[in-house]
Amino acid sequence: MHGNYTAITAMQRADLLITLGARFDDRVTGKVSAFAPEAKVIHVDIDPAELGKVRAADVPIVGDCRVVITEIVKAVRADHTKRGRPDLSEWIAQVTEWKDTYPIAIRGSDGGTLTPQYCIDMLRKHTPEDTIVVSGVGQHQMFTSQIWQFHHPYTWVNSGGLGTMGYGVPAAIGAKVGQPDRMVWAVDGDGCFQMTAQELVTATAERIPVKIAILNNAYLGMVRQWQELFYEERYSEVYLSPDLPDYVKWAEAMGCVAMRVETPEDVVPAIEKANAIDDRPVVIEFRVDWREKVYPMVPAGASNDDVIVAGAGSSSQDENENEEIDR
Repeated sequence: MHGNYTAITAMQRADLLITLGARFDDRVTGKVSAFAPEAKVIHVDIDPAELGKVRAADVPIVGDCRVVITEIVKAVRADHTKRGRPDLSEWIAQVTEWKDTYPIAIRGSDGGTLTPQYCIDMLRKHTPEDTIVVSGVGQHQMFTSQIWQFHHPYTWVNSGGLGTMGYGVPAAIGAKVGQPDRMVWAVDGDGCFQMTAQELVTATAERIPVKIAILNNAYLGMVRQWQELFYEERYSEVYLSPDLPDYVKWAEAMGCVAMRVETPEDVVPAIEKANAIDDRPVVIEFRVDWREKVYPMVPAGASNDDVIVAGAGSSSQDENENEEIDR
């Protein structure tokens, strides 16, 4: 639903999908009847009930993915030995063209406006490469998954399509307990943070030095985005005050070091200060632009062919302020 254009379109136009343990949920397929219409499907799952439940498989395989993948690799190598490798140059050229035409763009911060994309990008650039990153659910989750470049396994922790708001803080605490020598950052939204922030009392009491970045846009941003784009701006129950609660005072009351960032020039110094603290939790509240929306986006119930790259008038269109990520 919010993947980059190349990934969405490559899957949609593929002639073969090797599907390993996936359930073809609606966030992947969009409109099921229009999903990857030219693709044959090899579907592997340990649970036979998943096979054919949503998309009919041309080759259904019941089994453990680790075992099945090993056997598939053997079969492919044997086929290459027998018939040679196929010519994929045309397909690779097409994928490269999509990447060049529709890269993931990071909305920069200028004129004193702080954007969530900029905050996440600066966090990515000023933390160790093997940092464990946790997120809640919503726009901040999508921005983080798009912008962060993961080079180590098990470093991206989130609840995926389950939509578990409030997941970020307790999951970050668990990740830090499990990997005490690794830096752990949670990127959270103001709505998610309000649901489980009290668990930072546990982190302080047990001396678990997690770090929390709150992207405070004073809204339930993803719900607001849907209401703006698809419900004629009939906003309902999405506004959250930027000042209530006071996140800095709340975090300090729970024994954390807390900071508030409102301008682009203060982003990196705050991150560096947080990184240097290792004896208690740290919370940074980033006051970000409430107007930002997450693109690309496949509208609910639409085909993946109908992916929206950017909205009319969206700040994501301003090429002079964007940094492109090769994804």
